[in-house]
Amino acid sequence: MGLSLEIVRIVLPVAIVGGIGVFVILRMKHKSRKGTLGKKKSRSAQNILDSLIPFGMMIGLAVAIFLSIFSHFSFLSAITWGPGIGMLFGYFAYEIYSKKEDSYS
Repeated sequence: MGLSLEIVRIVLPVAIVGGIGVFVILRMKHKSRKGTLGKKKSRSAQNILDSLIPFGMMIGLAVAIFLSIFSHFSFLSAITWGPGIGMLFGYFAYEIYSKKEDSYS
């Protein structure tokens, strides 16, 4: 019983985060095939849009490491959960920002 729980505790975060990664990749592939990827008029706005998912992953990793330092959340789990959840939040930010109109100063 103890061995099977340990295996589940190790494999479950990787499986869930892998599922998040597959979801984001398949959604972006679908949007690319459909031709509905986010496009911005200005170069700087397009750069921000293109970097939202990787930036979300970096922020997610930083937050997870910070939480693992000050709580009983293990460091190895933080390395797994942080970028995965950050990727999901980055994808949602991509969807929201791609629908916003360009604002000019």
